[in-house]
Amino acid sequence: MSRPEYDIIVVGGGHAGSEAAAAAARMGARTLLITMSLEAIGRMSCNPAIGGIGKGQIAREIDALGGLMGLATDESGLQFRMLNRSKGPAVWSPRAQCDRFMYAAAVRRMLEAEPNLFMRSDMAVDLLTEGDRVAGVVTQLGVEIRSKAIILTSGTFMNGQIHIGDKSYGGGRMGEGASKGLTGALHRLGFESGRLKTGTPPRLDGRTIDYVRLEEQKGDLEPSPFSYMTDRLPEKQLSCWITFTDPSVHDILRTGFDRSPMFVGRIQGTGPRYCPSIEDKIDRFADKDRHQIFLEPEGWNTHEVYVNGFSTSLPEEVQMAAIRRVPGLEEVHMLRPGYAIEYDYFPPYQLRYSLETKHVRGLFFAGQINGTTGYEEAGAQGLIAGANAASYVQEREQLVLKRSEAYIGVLIDDLVAKGTDEPYRMFTSRAEHRMMLRQDNADERLTEIGHSAGLVSEERLRRMERRRDARQQLLDAVRITSITPEEVNPYLQTLESAPVKQTDRIAKVALRPEVSLGELLRSTGTQHLIPEVEGLERVEEMVEIDLKYEGYVDRERGLIEKMEQLESMPLPDGLDYHAIHNITMEAREKLGRIRPENLGQASRISGVSPSDVSVLMVMVKSGRMPRLADAG
Repeated sequence: MSRPEYDIIVVGGGHAGSEAAAAAARMGARTLLITMSLEAIGRMSCNPAIGGIGKGQIAREIDALGGLMGLATDESGLQFRMLNRSKGPAVWSPRAQCDRFMYAAAVRRMLEAEPNLFMRSDMAVDLLTEGDRVAGVVTQLGVEIRSKAIILTSGTFMNGQIHIGDKSYGGGRMGEGASKGLTGALHRLGFESGRLKTGTPPRLDGRTIDYVRLEEQKGDLEPSPFSYMTDRLPEKQLSCWITFTDPSVHDILRTGFDRSPMFVGRIQGTGPRYCPSIEDKIDRFADKDRHQIFLEPEGWNTHEVYVNGFSTSLPEEVQMAAIRRVPGLEEVHMLRPGYAIEYDYFPPYQLRYSLETKHVRGLFFAGQINGTTGYEEAGAQGLIAGANAASYVQEREQLVLKRSEAYIGVLIDDLVAKGTDEPYRMFTSRAEHRMMLRQDNADERLTEIGHSAGLVSEERLRRMERRRDARQQLLDAVRITSITPEEVNPYLQTLESAPVKQTDRIAKVALRPEVSLGELLRSTGTQHLIPEVEGLERVEEMVEIDLKYEGYVDRERGLIEKMEQLESMPLPDGLDYHAIHNITMEAREKLGRIRPENLGQASRISGVSPSDVSVLMVMVKSGRMPRLADAG
């Protein structure tokens, strides 16, 4: 049996697969999305939230490039918060609790609106190749479906194994089977694989929670959207709730350690360092007598509650006994226990920056198959892989974002340049140019790039341009408009800030750390300077950031220019690093395995020293570089 040929086949319908399929179809590629369950497309399989520290920046970048995540989040949001407000704007990070059912429905609806996108409920079990290129997939029904490019976004399904206490069984998610066959197919093509682990907490019946004993966490009074196209957010928000474990809870959990799949060695995969299970936390941090627990609603029309901070794979009865010792949860009913899941991944040093594999042309990987964890990291990779698969088919220039352009660029560079042997998640600390990569300016950084690639609509581009022009208009106005001491001192007095003694420019007064530009304009009667724009972005807040951090941004630009000199020096793919005897043995081994595309990437590989990079630079400039025998 055979089916019509497609330009691109996307395997998997999670966050990576959805963004990949939408991006490829939007760029004009005839695209087929194959997933085991069409009902699971866009499903939030772990926590019902988008964003967070570093992740919120990625979600806004996905939106600026025309992706689905921001729109689906704004449509399904239960609560919106801007994290890190007490710190500088470089680390402000939006986060939203979502109705998981509305989120998945929004993603499905947007996918079905793409005329070039088709879907099929099936499982891909093998790959078709012709020479060094992919040619299609074989499904579990024995159907061969041919295509020019393939994007694998298998999530946790590839040979997935679920663990609860001393019980384990195959599965990619609770209630859904594992994907079989693709790991073997990739091994036959010469790929290396490994095993990783992630986990999820119990789900509780909110009707059985004693909220009186919990600390309420409300959303922002003036919430910020994720999408630059959003003009309105839900007026009503739901609260999250906070409680804590205590030593009695920890003692109960320890009774299950001898049946823990993590401690007795049944789980071989490496788990996420920055999101450990509750048993891992009390084992590693034995000196702490309590850990914070967030109770997060799953939707408007359900009582199901997600227990953030209590991920576990201990036996169900131990989970139940321990959680009922947590204040507020004494009479709680558990809807389903927490569990751990192991799955196959393929170390991402086997990829190019485009997320195309080095071994096989036209084959792209995105999401947890590359060793990442998190919806946002997956969605970002999916979007880039979808765009580049379409560009590959259409013989167009690949979309590669630099570290200085986007958190997405940092993410992909970290994966490709360094690889990962544990689940990778994004933090603001990973981005050395985070002062420039703020969540408020993602559209100005990326929307023109997305439009040039064919990802972004004309409407979105024009909207960004109007907002950018309004920002510049206000910036110019506050730099030339003056205010008198009589106008500004009453406001400064409320802040216990030193009064001004003479007329001065608004921009200069706004440089004071305690001064809010918006409040300054309103208190001095100059709010008419604020231009009106579509959307919920506050132009005066963005201009305040521009004013206060101008010096930092200028310094960042200087550092970026120096790094781009290295990025512009390509390294031949067939370079024989083992023949370069004046670099260290570790550098030879790492460079030979990862095979960096340029000197900038080489400089970021762990184990490659500045002196090693200097040697390579001299060789590149001289043109005398040893080549592998089969590279000619």
